[in-house]
Amino acid sequence: MGTSEPIRNKRDVKRISEYYISTKPNERNAMLIIMGLNTALRISDLLKLKWKDVWNPVLHRPVDRLILNEQKTGKFQNIPLNSKVREALKTYRKVLKEKHRGESGFLDELKNYYLFYGRTLEKPMSRSEAYRIVKSAAEKIGLSDNISCHSLRKTFGYFAWKKGIPPAVIMDIYNHSSYEITRRYLGIVQDDKDRVFLINKL
Repeated sequence: MGTSEPIRNKRDVKRISEYYISTKPNERNAMLIIMGLNTALRISDLLKLKWKDVWNPVLHRPVDRLILNEQKTGKFQNIPLNSKVREALKTYRKVLKEKHRGESGFLDELKNYYLFYGRTLEKPMSRSEAYRIVKSAAEKIGLSDNISCHSLRKTFGYFAWKKGIPPAVIMDIYNHSSYEITRRYLGIVQDDKDRVFLINKL
């Protein structure tokens, strides 16, 4: 298996985001992909999230910012949640509420449950299960073999770069020590070279 690659086509990003919404409905799986694409978090950090990290029980809505320490680096992250993530959280919570309707105290306990649960709400999904979820969606929509959970994180940075976000900002989000590392991480070096050959028509 090769190194995981970002998803470079916006249409494919939309298709994988919606696979578990329209093609094979599963709100938990859809939330995993949407959250991965929109927060640039490693899968290890996504899987440790609980509802209390993403939902404000007083205002009855998603939090504005996700605050955590990265598991791998120990570094602090303060991530504003965009409208796509917040809407997905509302839908996901509504589905869970309906599924557990009639269970006394369910919503009170939900805050302590894992966002991406495994066999039970009290236990997190395994990394291998998360991989299968992303891999299955990628295969079904015809993406390459090099798409994995890490591709979601890379896709975030790739499209930030395409939109002209300053390199230093992308590097800081990833906690990389240099932009050269970020360029290689996202496969930007080859993209830069390809663009020269494609636009330099003599």
